[in-house]
Amino acid sequence: MKTKNLMLVGILAMAAMPAATSAAAVEKQPVTVNIPRLSMEMALRAAQGAINACRRAGVQIAVTVVDRGGDPQVVLRDVLAMDVALPISRDKAYTAMSFNSATSALAGRFTEPASVAKAPGVLTSPGGVPIVAGGAILGGIGVSGAPTGEDDEKCANAGLKSILEELEMSFM
Repeated sequence: MKTKNLMLVGILAMAAMPAATSAAAVEKQPVTVNIPRLSMEMALRAAQGAINACRRAGVQIAVTVVDRGGDPQVVLRDVLAMDVALPISRDKAYTAMSFNSATSALAGRFTEPASVAKAPGVLTSPGGVPIVAGGAILGGIGVSGAPTGEDDEKCANAGLKSILEELEMSFM
């Protein structure tokens, strides 16, 4: 009986340790968290940069800029861009932001039938790039409507390039 009591005390002590450690860790956490966000003006400049790059290539596209939460912040569709390009550009932007990766880099990553690529809103075809500055993920840019996904991605990168220097400077 004495051995059972000692074993029970040992088990209870081990069970209490993670709770004590966890409580100490929680006490050290800040009360609030500051998360950098893209201004509407910067999101609009990025979208316009993507539109302008594709126009120079003779292509009309749709572009979506999503914020850090994955919500559309700016959505533009050039005059002759197909309507279907709108949801595709949104999904590319959301995917790039969610995985902090260009969507072109994700194309062969999810091959299982029930993989994450089957989740609603996830699209791993080229044309989405994350917006990252100062080590913070600020959102994503997705482009659709160009003849190839690679062309979509060139325009998305042009949109990012149009704001990246100013974003990086804001973290200094």
